[in-house]
Amino acid sequence: MGDSVDLGSSGIVATRTVRRNVAAPVLVTEAVRAGAGVLSEGGALVVDTGMHTGRSPDDKFVVREPGSEDRIWWSTGNRPLDPGRYEGLRAKVVSHLGTRDLYVVDAHAGADPAHRLAVRIVTPSAFHALFSGTMFIAPDQLDHFAPDAVVLHAPELQADPEVDGTRSGTFIAVHPTRCEILIGGTLYAGEIKKSIFTLMNDRLPLEGVFPMHCSANAGDDGSVAVFFGLSGTGKTTLSADRARHLIGDDEHGWGDSGVFNFEAGCYAKMIHLSAEAEPEIYATTRQFGTLLENVVVDEAGRLDLDSDEKTENTRGAYSLEAISNSLPGRRAGHPTCVVFLTADAFGVMPPMARLTEPQAAYHFLSGFTARLAGTEIGVTEPSPVFSPCFCGPFLPQPPAVYARLLHEKLLRHRPAVWLVNTGWTGGPAGHGGRRMPIADTRALLHAALSGALDGADMRSDPVFAFEVPTSVPGVDPGLLDPRSTWSDPAAYDAKAGELATLFRENFAQFADVDPEVAAAGP
Repeated sequence: MGDSVDLGSSGIVATRTVRRNVAAPVLVTEAVRAGAGVLSEGGALVVDTGMHTGRSPDDKFVVREPGSEDRIWWSTGNRPLDPGRYEGLRAKVVSHLGTRDLYVVDAHAGADPAHRLAVRIVTPSAFHALFSGTMFIAPDQLDHFAPDAVVLHAPELQADPEVDGTRSGTFIAVHPTRCEILIGGTLYAGEIKKSIFTLMNDRLPLEGVFPMHCSANAGDDGSVAVFFGLSGTGKTTLSADRARHLIGDDEHGWGDSGVFNFEAGCYAKMIHLSAEAEPEIYATTRQFGTLLENVVVDEAGRLDLDSDEKTENTRGAYSLEAISNSLPGRRAGHPTCVVFLTADAFGVMPPMARLTEPQAAYHFLSGFTARLAGTEIGVTEPSPVFSPCFCGPFLPQPPAVYARLLHEKLLRHRPAVWLVNTGWTGGPAGHGGRRMPIADTRALLHAALSGALDGADMRSDPVFAFEVPTSVPGVDPGLLDPRSTWSDPAAYDAKAGELATLFRENFAQFADVDPEVAAAGP
C-alpha cells in the first residue's frame, strides 16, 4: 500500500493519511473510486484534466532571490516572483495539502548516478502520483532517500492574483536555490514533468553537463542518435524505432560518459496514433498502468484516438519498458548523429538537410518549428515559432549557455548534424500543404544513421545554404526538393523569402554570437 513518510521538513502538518510510493494498481483503483478516471479496454486509466489540456506558460514564475537571480534568463518564460509573495503562496499550498490524504512519490531524475536529482512529489491526487511514479526513476532503496528537490502539487488550489502576484488562479512557481516547485490551479500532469526538467536545465550546466530537450536511441553497432524538437515534432515517434534501442523520448543529459535519460517513462501525444505507423506506442494505450489524458472513451471503454473533442494534445504516460526494444539502464555513449526536428508549417524546409557546425549553432539557437494545436492554452492551429535551443519555455538560463555546451560537444565528438522537417510539404499548413509522410522521414533517418548519406550527392539550398541530398533509397526524389512539390513555384519562392526574413529578424537577438554563426543562416 505504500510506506508512510514525515513531511515536516516541507512544513506540512498532515492531518490525514500520507503514503509513499504507492503501487500502481492501488493508485489506479483509488483514482477510479474517487471519480478521477475510468478504465478503458485493455486497462489504461483515462482522465480528464478539465480546462487545462496543455501547459500554461503564462502562469510560470521563477522566484527572484539572491542565490540564483544573476544566472536566470529573465524573460516571458521566467517571470520574476517576489520572495515574499512566494512564501505567502507556499503557506497556502502547505496548509491546503495538510488537510488532504497525500501521496508521496520519491524518485530520481537522471539515470546517471553522478548527475541525478533526488525528487519528492507531494500530491493529493492518485492519478498524478501514478504519472510521477511512471515518469521518474524508482530509487534502489527508500530507507536512506533524501530529496534534493521537492514538488508541492495542489491541483485544486487557486491562487489569488492580487495577493499572490500571479496572473491567474493557476501557478507554477520555481525556487531555484531551494530546488522547490509549487504547482496549483491545473490538473495537467505535464506541469510536474516540465518543472523538474526546468530544475535539471538549471543544475546540470553548473556541473558541465549539457541538458537536452530530445529523444534518443542507440543501434546494435554502438551508434547513438539524439532528436531535438518541441512538442509534436516527432521526438517520441521517430526515436521508437524497431531497428534501434530506445533510450528515452524527451529529456536527456550529455555528460562526459555519454547520453543519459532523465526519466523512466514516456509522455507521448496520442492524437491520430495508429497501430500501423507506431505499433509499440499504440500498444501502450491497451495496457494496464498507462495513463491517458483527455483521450475520448465511450461507456464501453473503447478509445477514440482520432478525436480532438477535448484537445489536440491528448497524452499518454507509460513506462519506458513498455517499448520492447528500450535500452536497459537508459544510458548510452556519445551521439554519432544529432537531429534537429522542425515541423515547418510554411512548407518551405526540405525533409532533410546536413548542417555544418556554424549552421548547427544557428539553427539550435533559432529553434524554428510550428507550435502545434493544443500543446499550450489558446493555440488552436499550427503557427510558426522560434524557441531557442528547441526548449525556450524550459530554459532557466540564457540560450547562449546551452549553445556553448552544444558547441563543445560537437567539437569534441564530431557527430553528423541533420535538420529534419516533419511538418508540411507542397504548400503551407491549411493552404494546400500535406504533412510529411512518416515512412519517408524514417527512410531518411535510417539512411543518415547507417552512413548511407556520407558520400551522397548534395545540392545547396538557395535560401538556407545547407546541403540537401538529391536522392535517398526508398524516397521519392521529388520530395527532397520542396519547391517541386508546390503547384506554383513562384508562390514557394515568396513563402521561402518570407520565412528567411523571419529567421533573420528572430536571430537579431543573438547579436553577440560568433560572426561565422550569424552568417550561417538564410
